[in-house]
Amino acid sequence: MFEIFTFPHADPIGLPFACGSWPILITIVSYLIFVLKLGPKFMENREPFKLRGVLKVYNIFQILFNGLLLLLGLHLIIAEKPYNFSCMLVLPLDHELKNIDRYINYLYYINKIIDLMDTVFFVLRKSYKQITNLHLIHHVYMAMAPYFWQRKYGYGGHYTFSGLLNLFVHIVMYTYYYLSSQNPQIRKSAWWKQYITILQLIQFVLMFSHSFWTLLQPNCDVPFPKLFLIMFMSGLMFVMFVNFYRKSYIHKNKKTA
Repeated sequence: MFEIFTFPHADPIGLPFACGSWPILITIVSYLIFVLKLGPKFMENREPFKLRGVLKVYNIFQILFNGLLLLLGLHLIIAEKPYNFSCMLVLPLDHELKNIDRYINYLYYINKIIDLMDTVFFVLRKSYKQITNLHLIHHVYMAMAPYFWQRKYGYGGHYTFSGLLNLFVHIVMYTYYYLSSQNPQIRKSAWWKQYITILQLIQFVLMFSHSFWTLLQPNCDVPFPKLFLIMFMSGLMFVMFVNFYRKSYIHKNKKTA
């Protein structure tokens, strides 16, 4: 198992935070220590921070960042067409589109690290009920997995499809966060959140289906571990999000009735 920390990088371009295991490992350990221990201890005798201005800037940044990456990614796979949808292999290092493919995927990885700030804001606002096991597993996985994917297999390839789906969902999600942070009435309304959860469930179904379809292709060289990991994690996340949806909306509606 520990070989994941020692095998050489598939892509020789050493980009910041992606040229070794220590930066992402230290980030994740520090994140968990803060949100589970130090942060709540720091806030124990303090009033929750409002952070309205900070959240406004952060959410606008996330909408623009995710939107830009989505447009660049769609242009790459639709206009340039370097991939076969049924068998999305990593582009060779000498491919003419490799640089743009590499940097889109690298920026996606960096954005998953920035996403960890969501939980930091929950702690500073004392919104501890939002720091669920689902939330932590999702954020830790989404920050660590892209690093090890690109280290083992290189940037891009099969995971590009899942990344584009994730970018679209995050645009919708951070738009909701922005609007709700500026308008308390939106935050009190549950229908936005309910349909965002449904959108996330659809995302996991599409991720699983794409990997399963690729697995069925007889002459496709996409490594099985890549396909298995996406099918396993999308299936796990689907089950956890269904459980969240059932507790948050179905049971809540029955209780209200």
